[in-house]
Amino acid sequence: MVKFATFLLLAIVRLAVAFPAYDSLIGLSEREINEYVTRNGVAEIPNPPLPLPKGQDGLKLVNDPAHPFIAAGPNDIRGPCPALNTLASHGREISEYVTRNGVAEIPNPPLPLPKGQDGLSWLMTPLIPSSPPVLMTSVREINEYVTRNGVAEIPNPPLPLPKGQDGLKLHGTFEGDTSMTRVDAFFGDQAVFNETLFQGFIDTAAKFGFNGTYDVNAAAELRNQRLQNSIQTNPQLVFTSPRILSAYSEAVFPTIFFVDGRLNNRQLTIDAARHFFDFQMMPTGFFRQPAPVNFTIVDPLVSFLFNKHPFSPGVNQGKNNFILQPQTPPLSDFCGIYEDIVLRVIPGQYPNPTGVLRDAINKNLGFFFGAVSAEHNCTQVFPFGRD
Repeated sequence: MVKFATFLLLAIVRLAVAFPAYDSLIGLSEREINEYVTRNGVAEIPNPPLPLPKGQDGLKLVNDPAHPFIAAGPNDIRGPCPALNTLASHGREISEYVTRNGVAEIPNPPLPLPKGQDGLSWLMTPLIPSSPPVLMTSVREINEYVTRNGVAEIPNPPLPLPKGQDGLKLHGTFEGDTSMTRVDAFFGDQAVFNETLFQGFIDTAAKFGFNGTYDVNAAAELRNQRLQNSIQTNPQLVFTSPRILSAYSEAVFPTIFFVDGRLNNRQLTIDAARHFFDFQMMPTGFFRQPAPVNFTIVDPLVSFLFNKHPFSPGVNQGKNNFILQPQTPPLSDFCGIYEDIVLRVIPGQYPNPTGVLRDAINKNLGFFFGAVSAEHNCTQVFPFGRD
């Protein structure tokens, strides 16, 4: 059975410093980073938040008068994650959910951060994303890890982003190819809802799900279909670590968090799916899950999907030319994937971090390992030394 820690999707990222303009520093030179820090300063932030206290968790109406739906405006930011987009649509500027504009400036001293777990009973733990060290909360996953936020300091027209400067939207990492309702990066913008893919979602639910709902059986088939379709059509498909982790967690995510907590039956109706994936809004009178969702709930569902259609990590070198990547740990080797992220992905984006940047990455790597060690007996690794 695949032992799989779903903190990749159920996560809030906390870093040692906050850069107020929301920029990722991937691709910047050491001189540019130092100038940035000198110009903007840094702000210490607290450790990852604890779960909601007793009495504040449990079944709760979350599409309520205090959190009405408001569609994203022209200056609001949304990204590839329908759950976080939806939380933003029901959020407030400093709220229990997520800020409506998708961007939250961190004051000094910092205010308490928005908590997505209040909106969807989302038990959050820290992780290392593809783009430290900008402060990244659930808000940051909504936006495209933007350097564009409508403020005057952004050039007009904006300059091209340095390679990798798009955070969780970075191709082949956490958001990536084979999405259920977003096209592969080769075909267009992965943040945009795709109706054709959603019709495939509906058809798969009708054929494999209980009473036409999207359940774990439909999820297993759709996850495999999307991978096979990308192998056949996307000449630049990337399906390796860490994307393989998020691909499976995002497939089971809707069967939990998008189902009204009063039912809690892991059977997502198409109407509710349309609300979350397309409209970015909660259904009328929507209740969150009756208890925080943790690894023990999600791991067996992910294992079911994988065991029904096992695969090996790989990349396409041309259409329908899937080349296995034996150096990439398989989904079943969680500690191997942890090491791959820490020793390959992060140093590949920050080859020689120094000063404040290095301190921020090291601190967040510590948070990341804390989440890993809570569920897995992995050995901590240090790509930039222990200090």
